[in-house]
Amino acid sequence: MADTIDIVENRSEIVFLYDAVDANPNGNPLSGANRPRIDPQTQQAIVTDVRLKRYLRDQLEDDGHGVYIRNVQEEGNQFTRGQLLEDRLKDVEPDDYELDDGEEADQFREDVFGEFLDKSVDVRYFGATMSVDTDEIYAEHLPDHFTGPVQFSPGKTMHAVNENEEYDSLTSVIATQEDKQQGGFDLDDHRIQYGLIRFHGLVDEHGAEDTNLTSDDIDRLDTLCWRAIKNQTISRSKVGQEPRLYCRVEYADESFHLGGLDKDLELDEERSKPDEKLRNVRDLAVEADAFVGRLEGASDQIERVRVVASDVLTFSYEDEHGGPDVLYDALEDALGADAVEVVDVYEEHTATMPDDT
Repeated sequence: MADTIDIVENRSEIVFLYDAVDANPNGNPLSGANRPRIDPQTQQAIVTDVRLKRYLRDQLEDDGHGVYIRNVQEEGNQFTRGQLLEDRLKDVEPDDYELDDGEEADQFREDVFGEFLDKSVDVRYFGATMSVDTDEIYAEHLPDHFTGPVQFSPGKTMHAVNENEEYDSLTSVIATQEDKQQGGFDLDDHRIQYGLIRFHGLVDEHGAEDTNLTSDDIDRLDTLCWRAIKNQTISRSKVGQEPRLYCRVEYADESFHLGGLDKDLELDEERSKPDEKLRNVRDLAVEADAFVGRLEGASDQIERVRVVASDVLTFSYEDEHGGPDVLYDALEDALGADAVEVVDVYEEHTATMPDDT
């Protein structure tokens, strides 16, 4: 591990949109049929922050990064937390330290702490509870938990959704045709017809000090969110989800952020179909006036904006409407061209991959 770490110094606020077509973006196991989570008052679909973080962790693992909170449902991930902890810290040998000596014990604790976080990128982002079943001395020299400096609020669709009940009968017919002995009518397959899901996130620069979250980690996040939805939504009920907008506002002043930026993006009612008729991303437009206006009002407190949008997502701003350039140009006019960086996801992500040397 390097002697010096470029710890995150600036707070960031994140807005992340992705959509789901004929999919179950987040089932509720308590419903008895794993139905999509729906707000009973607004009929908006809900996606928990836990679901989003699972996508991000799985993508980090696929990229070859050390992930501590692994997906135990996947084949091959059968290690206990204690075993994973021991594996992370096998290069820190307790016999190399005089643990009865105060300074030596402090150095051992510091090395354990640093080595664990260096090899557990997901903990640097999202934190972890550190209760483990192990007799190894390592656990005694780690805190009870790490509080993650990167947090997302639960996501909600920007509109009411319809649940597509037709999949029950369709799946039953297909299953019965493929296997005459299978009881097709007992199958449950509940999906929403369409939903544009809106997440809000925050990167806390003070919490970053507790998990050694680096500037490189945050640069990775700028491509990770996009790629995770692209690559980790390929199961039968999750297929049909695509990233549509990622925007990270990096602030210049300590402990400052506008808050609630996700709510400043709304559907343009004049250019969007009614909620009940929405079926794909081409049926709507996102109004960016309030979003750009709030950022412009805080321009002196913004270091930069990192943004990328889907080529098929329509934006409206003042009297203009069109593709991502409408948003990009509006942001540049409001904040200055030097403050707005359009993320090239597939060009940039290679620089955030693990160093194999």
